[in-house]
Amino acid sequence: MSEPTGAARRRGPFKVGDQVQLTDPKGRHYTFTLEAGKNFHTHKGSFPHDELIGAPEGSVVRTTGNVAYLALRPLLPDYVLSMPRGAAVVYPKDAGQILAFADIFPGARVVEAGVGSGSLSSFLLRVIGDQGMLHSYERRQDFADIARQNVERYFGEPHPAWQLTVGDLQDNLSDTDVDRVILDMLAPWECVEAVSKALVPGGILCAYVATTTQLARTVETIREFGTFNEPAAWESMIRNWHVEGLAVRPDHRMIGHTGFLVTARRLADGVEPPLRRRRPAKGAYGDDYDGPGSGSGSRG
Repeated sequence: MSEPTGAARRRGPFKVGDQVQLTDPKGRHYTFTLEAGKNFHTHKGSFPHDELIGAPEGSVVRTTGNVAYLALRPLLPDYVLSMPRGAAVVYPKDAGQILAFADIFPGARVVEAGVGSGSLSSFLLRVIGDQGMLHSYERRQDFADIARQNVERYFGEPHPAWQLTVGDLQDNLSDTDVDRVILDMLAPWECVEAVSKALVPGGILCAYVATTTQLARTVETIREFGTFNEPAAWESMIRNWHVEGLAVRPDHRMIGHTGFLVTARRLADGVEPPLRRRRPAKGAYGDDYDGPGSGSGSRG
């Protein structure tokens, strides 16, 4: 049985073509690709790539300036934060939430709109595996080109489960029996009808948006469309901790707001969503509110 795509690049001794992440004594990272006969240069000296080729992961190399560097393969979160960008990337903290709460599973049939720089595509492909299907839609050709290069660079080759289409999802979506749909775009509410037709009963729609205005309009559109259960909305934040003996304290900086996530599940055809038991607070909607697509009375 052959190994899954990209697996051979994640284990064993370092090989020519592998990416290496060096960590210096101050915790700074440097990433490069191993090439026979080449040298890695820093302001603290250099060392030949050949010292790492054939060495086990987790080795330590020293430069001509006698500075030690720890050599490891970059993790996917490291890779996506350093990859060339066309559009902003989906940060690892949000990608992890999407994988968990959109319940991405091996073999899943997934549609993604807004491929950006290929960050989320890489996470999705690694979970669904070679037997799954990821169809990504991107409106801009330049973003699609960068995303393709980044994904293929990470896996070492084109991924057999990935199809990338340049164009709007709502105009080009032809996939059926889709398990999950991930929308990372400016106006995900415009795609709710197309997504509803593509998803299987019980399938999950997950939208990733940046602002409260987008969040409100996305949630209200999902509610009013009538083919999904009550949507859930949240954001996540990460705070690292400094641990040194008895000096245990939170870091002064944290990874705060990057985006909001919304999930909702597709109902069976012909089923009406149950009435919400918790009513909106008085004043949550203005007197002139006429749905998510309305004018001045709309929160969108």
